[in-house]
Amino acid sequence: MFNNIAHRYDFLNHLLSGGFDILWRRKVVKVLKKYKPKTILDIATGSGDMAIHAIKANPDKITGVDISEEMIAVAIKKIKKRKLENKIEIIKADAENLEFGDNTFDAVTVCFGVRNFENLEKGLKEIHRALKPNGFVVILEFSKPKIPVIKELYEFYFKKIVPFIGKKLSNDINAYEYLYDSATAFPKEKEFVEILEKLEFADCRYKRITFGVAILYMAFKKK
Repeated sequence: MFNNIAHRYDFLNHLLSGGFDILWRRKVVKVLKKYKPKTILDIATGSGDMAIHAIKANPDKITGVDISEEMIAVAIKKIKKRKLENKIEIIKADAENLEFGDNTFDAVTVCFGVRNFENLEKGLKEIHRALKPNGFVVILEFSKPKIPVIKELYEFYFKKIVPFIGKKLSNDINAYEYLYDSATAFPKEKEFVEILEKLEFADCRYKRITFGVAILYMAFKKK
């Protein structure tokens, strides 16, 4: 599915989110800047947007991983265009079976990718394993607004408008219907925090942003 929409992915992300996807990634960068990680793993890197944004946190190295060949091709092209090959490496890899050693990265980012894990807990365990002690993960995901009017607008937009526009512009019938379905099926914020804690992440927290349309999670690996 992601191979099919790779050529339109960035354009549709910016269009369908009204540009908020850029602002949301900047919030992730703000967290990275605070903790100053030197090595960052960006899981489900897709077209490389988060990896490219993360450069502003001034790490020594960013590694992006994804399973979609076409998405990876788009990411590599963007990175070469910006002459960032010395800072960002893109690798084809399964988030649930990472090929990195234990205690490798200072930070892990996952933007709108955790909900795509086939086995959520397995993917989170891999993140925990790959992090250094005191390392942290920042997860950006969609959420459901709780304010009544905003909630109704969200439901209408994501159930009706997004799939219609996505289908017309990406030529993939299912991709943008999947967006709503996967976001709806994802655990609620407190449930997700409980999963993180069960997997031995510490100081787990979350912040709802843009009226609750998106949510930012953060958790640390214990010493």
